[in-house]
Amino acid sequence: MPLRSGADRIRHVRRNAGGEFVVVRGGTRIAELTYDLSATTLAIDHTFVDPELRGAGIAQKLVDAAVAWARKHQRRILPICPFVKTVFNRSPAKYADVRA
Repeated sequence: MPLRSGADRIRHVRRNAGGEFVVVRGGTRIAELTYDLSATTLAIDHTFVDPELRGAGIAQKLVDAAVAWARKHQRRILPICPFVKTVFNRSPAKYADVRA
């Protein structure tokens, strides 16, 4: 089921060993966050936002969607992606319950 994020729709796509959260506008993928999944941990390894849309908060919305999913499914997050590491390090208390 897609998640709503302002005007953008964030879609969660699961795969066998991981998945991704994506934003599509007008049929074009404009942003994505990918992860590998173990029994208890999402290892977030990549975040991308179309260069023309950077700074609009879309990457943060992808992180928020991943964190909400992890909380709902009682998973921890290993932030491998530099952007996600920065987000987690800037607000450690906000993510303490999900950070691996």
